[in-house]
Amino acid sequence: MKTRHFTDSFLRTLFVFAMVTGLPLSAMAAENWINGKTPDGQPDLQGVWTNATLTPMERPASQIDKPFLSDDEIAAIESRTAARRAVADDNVVVEAGNNVGSYNQIWLDSGDTILSTGQTSLIVDPPTGRAPIKPAAETRRDYDFAHVEDSYIHQTVWDRCISRGIPGSMLPAGYNNAYRIIQTPDTVTIVYEMIHDVRVIPLNKTAHINARVKLWMGDSIAHWEGETLVVETTNFNNRGMIASSSAGARLKGIPVSEGLHVVERFSRISQDTIIWEARIDDPGSFTAPFTISMPLTGDSGYDMYEYACHEGNHAVPNILRGGRARE
Repeated sequence: MKTRHFTDSFLRTLFVFAMVTGLPLSAMAAENWINGKTPDGQPDLQGVWTNATLTPMERPASQIDKPFLSDDEIAAIESRTAARRAVADDNVVVEAGNNVGSYNQIWLDSGDTILSTGQTSLIVDPPTGRAPIKPAAETRRDYDFAHVEDSYIHQTVWDRCISRGIPGSMLPAGYNNAYRIIQTPDTVTIVYEMIHDVRVIPLNKTAHINARVKLWMGDSIAHWEGETLVVETTNFNNRGMIASSSAGARLKGIPVSEGLHVVERFSRISQDTIIWEARIDDPGSFTAPFTISMPLTGDSGYDMYEYACHEGNHAVPNILRGGRARE
């Protein structure tokens, strides 16, 4: 196998070219790097991959015409973030009667760098870098957040330790941003560090299950298009959401409908980089489809531990008790 590690500047150039031309990254990278194969001949996606990043989900409304950052802009953002976090950790003082605060940086792993592609948002289509959310979906989200003390049904699926769903399980969060990919001749399995979901994706299934069966993670079928793994997921229930972390910004808490349809693409373009892309189509919550894309970075030294969410999750009953006490 020929191995070549790409520099960040090269990856940014490649990503810009892909966005402009519409050509798949895997095809453009083929001349520069050749991926290995699994024992049964599949393109090799295996390993532990991470995606902690400072890159926001959506582009700020004031920067909708700026899809990429310069090297100087990236350096400035990363420097400001490091300085702000250092000051915040050195000045943790809780005043009587105020919020007791949350984790400091030692407990978090939300990333300290912009994505290596230099993109200004995880959303790459539409060109504005912003999701086309329906007003009714935003109203539902806002109502739920305003009533989290009234019932568990208004709390996020992550808070309730159920699942972050698809594509939510692939989105960055404040910590636990690791994914282990395991391949067999007829399956691709993804172990998500956050919530500790295990998703087994069949390669030998050609049709989805009965449309009447609705699932939290949906029903996935997959196939290879050259070096790219394409995963199509349908059969969602209407009790999940696109994003459940604050890193999802406006998308956090946006509900999904049973009509949600997600197509993911996993393209390994270097020894240490997989480009993950998700095309999201949900007429119940969005006025048009949109696309999220980001690089996943290989980290062979990363140790994934079980995220036993329910074993210590006192948050849900305590939030509800707080609501009753307030009443």
